Amino acid sequence: MTLRNFSLIPSLTDTLFSDRFNRMDRLFSQLTGDTPVAATPAYDIRRVDKERYALAVSVPGWKENELSIETVGGQLTISGKKAEQSETENQESGWLHRGISRADFRLSYTVPEHVKVTGAKLEDGILSVDLYQEIPESEKPRRIPISHSQKAIESQQAIEHQSA
Repeated sequence: MTLRNFSLIPSLTDTLFSDRFNRMDRLFSQLTGDTPVAATPAYDIRRVDKERYALAVSVPGWKENELSIETVGGQLTISGKKAEQSETENQESGWLHRGISRADFRLSYTVPEHVKVTGAKLEDGILSVDLYQEIPESEKPRRIPISHSQKAIESQQAIEHQSA
């Protein structure tokens, strides 16, 4: 377990180090085409029961109108786009340090066939998405009984008759 200390008012060196890390992350992301680590929200996926799943995405500070959820062709996409704030609004708001990510993001998940989004809610900085997998009866596994051939039945009756 890693222990990290946070100060109420970060020192200049903390800000410089954090800024350098963010710049390096953005530079490598531009070179590789990947999304920067800081811009991707954390998420959990859990199985609720045999047919239902729950996806939870950590989106602190986001509002419902800034988030969108779409399903297209087997892809579930969750994206966030923050409303624009001018530089003077940020300065006038009194922030000393802003560590919660404000970057736009886009998460994509490949969902299996027959999985549908049944609902979503935003509560306490967690976006919860409910998924339901409905497999049609024609595609569910079914057990096929094996029948005895007529010769096997006749020979079994013959054996029973001889032993009596």
